Amino acid sequence: MEVSYRIEYLKKKFPLRISRGVRDGQHNLFVAVTDEEYTGWGETSPGKSEGVATAEEAQEQLERFLKNQTDLSAINIVYDNAISSGLAPCALAALDIALWDLKAKKAQMPLYQLLGFPKPIHPTSITLGIMTPDEATERLPLILEDEGIRTLKVKLGNPEGIEADKAMYESVLAYNKSYTIAIRVDANGGWSVTDAKHMMQWLAERNCEYVEQPLKEGDEAYLPELYKNRPLPIFLDESCRFATDIPKWAHTVDGVNMKLMKCGGITGALRIIATAKAFGLKTMIGCMGETSISIAAGAAVSGMLDHIDLDSHLNLNPDPCEGAPLINEITMPLDVPGHGGKFK
Repeated sequence: MEVSYRIEYLKKKFPLRISRGVRDGQHNLFVAVTDEEYTGWGETSPGKSEGVATAEEAQEQLERFLKNQTDLSAINIVYDNAISSGLAPCALAALDIALWDLKAKKAQMPLYQLLGFPKPIHPTSITLGIMTPDEATERLPLILEDEGIRTLKVKLGNPEGIEADKAMYESVLAYNKSYTIAIRVDANGGWSVTDAKHMMQWLAERNCEYVEQPLKEGDEAYLPELYKNRPLPIFLDESCRFATDIPKWAHTVDGVNMKLMKCGGITGALRIIATAKAFGLKTMIGCMGETSISIAAGAAVSGMLDHIDLDSHLNLNPDPCEGAPLINEITMPLDVPGHGGKFK
């Protein structure tokens, strides 16, 4: 098999602000694995929290790792070797996604069918980064009216405090008078335990469905306190990177959010799904700053999940790739061999 690389700059239509900062664009690494006439594509959305800060660093790590790999056909073995060698999860994700894409193409099957999953039936949520009420009022009509979206994930954990969080959330909630919308909240670890308790009760009284990552990564010891008498379901994101993290927190949360960049691709996601189901937890899939290539891979595993947040490609100007269409609010995998994602 031959492995090649490509780096592209991706600019966002709207900068995304979360509790840890703001991002309006980035360079992503794309990996192509070719075997005879078939080529599988994968993607890395780099980040310090996922092991590499740049696309160039991700490529360097992959090149070093692949020097010692003589057989890429056994994907689970390649994945385990990569994890044990310390390869950054987001770099591994690009290779793993490409290998699964290649495997499905050689089998002449859509990836979701090869994995034994149905097509998804749940709508994807569209993410609203931290913003002022005026900014939310400007952005929301574009989502609700122009794009016809009715499921929103609202980023809270504003560094200015929970009063700023409340003001933004209220501006979103005001649209519930005109549209029937579902609202979820992701605090990205931006709350203290005290603020999390207060905000969860406040949000529960205002149509919120669940809260994701209320406490920062590293504060998991406080989860039992937050979980007891919780008014809303709690999902973990940053605190749950791999399937092996799930047993540590399963008794203190309601669900887990997997991201391909965080768990190392399709293989890691399959393990998270199986482990979460074994512990009776709900499942969700999210994304980072990814194009349709990685989003298509995520869509392939989303058919058995409870919540879906595969929308980053919709906020690119432009998305250089295609293959993850939004159909009736659902990020839908295509009925073509592989995951369906490709460069335009």
